[in-house]
Amino acid sequence: MRGAARLKTIIVAGAVALLVALFGTPLFTRLMRRHGYGQPIRVEGPKSHETKRGTPTMGGTVFVIAAVIGYVVAHAATDDPFTPSGVLVLLLMAGLGLVGFIDDFLKIFRQNSTGLRSRAKLAGQFVVAVVFAAGVLHYPDKVGLTPADAYLSFLRDFGPAIGTLPFIIWAVIMVAGTSNAVNLTDGLDGLATGSTILVLAAYVLIGIWQERNDCINFLSSQCYPVRDPLDMAVVAAAVLGACFGFLWWNAPPAKIFMGDTGSLALGGALAGLAICTKTQLLLLILGGLFVIITLSDVIQVSVFKVTRSRTGRGKRVFKMAPLQHHFELVGWADTTILIRFWLISGLCVALGLGIFYAAWLQT
Repeated sequence: MRGAARLKTIIVAGAVALLVALFGTPLFTRLMRRHGYGQPIRVEGPKSHETKRGTPTMGGTVFVIAAVIGYVVAHAATDDPFTPSGVLVLLLMAGLGLVGFIDDFLKIFRQNSTGLRSRAKLAGQFVVAVVFAAGVLHYPDKVGLTPADAYLSFLRDFGPAIGTLPFIIWAVIMVAGTSNAVNLTDGLDGLATGSTILVLAAYVLIGIWQERNDCINFLSSQCYPVRDPLDMAVVAAAVLGACFGFLWWNAPPAKIFMGDTGSLALGGALAGLAICTKTQLLLLILGGLFVIITLSDVIQVSVFKVTRSRTGRGKRVFKMAPLQHHFELVGWADTTILIRFWLISGLCVALGLGIFYAAWLQT
């Protein structure tokens, strides 16, 4: 009966967050239009993006708030207690959203595509990530499990403990890398939102599966020593529902953009879920599209710098990076890029879940 009540918490969290985002986004859009808070377009971007100039931005504010409301209402409605893992992941999401909000606001205030300096943005991400990483090593439950521990993990923890400081450094790298990867993906209407939804759906399933096979009620070599697996599913469902509601308005042609407020927040949520479900390296597979897009940017910049230092004239591998802009300049329609990239994201999620389940069968 307890399991059924907790599954109800997942459903309520997703449904409430979806409704808040679905009906809150157009209200926020009108507010942004009333104050003239539109998206500046970078000069070197694809020329087709000029038509998007002035589109309201900072829409990530809506789904961050919606996710938090969905989480809180679901726990209140089902009398399911809050957990340190769930609260810490949501705080990580909100903290990175705040960093992105400041960046977005400066872009709007200056009316150009320059917000926070890269060092300032990284410093903000660093502070939020350190607080999260330190927090997840505390708050043990009755059997001594904390939201995370000082190990690397793939499908479970593996290898020897790496120590507190190395773990915090690793967590910071994960949080910064994932949030910036989602930020790079957010260059086409609906692309980052839809791709993140697929990964969040995977974490709903992972959380439920880990709860059904946790080491308290299912003590065997197959069990998962995770502190709050089902609450991770609740968090994932809340963020997923909020993204669904937002995507209704963010699908091409977008009525509003999530901005760095949303992309940094979503990346933080994914990193937090990976750390607290002990699937850190599995996130590289589940979020394979984000990895591919990030690598395209790294390759473009690296090749350009190396060839310029050698020949005085930099060469480019892609017409423009990140990768979605390359295909825009090749002539693909936005919807074609969107659907094909979503398909790639879906394949990555299917592969990741397949590996997760196959490993359980073999243990």
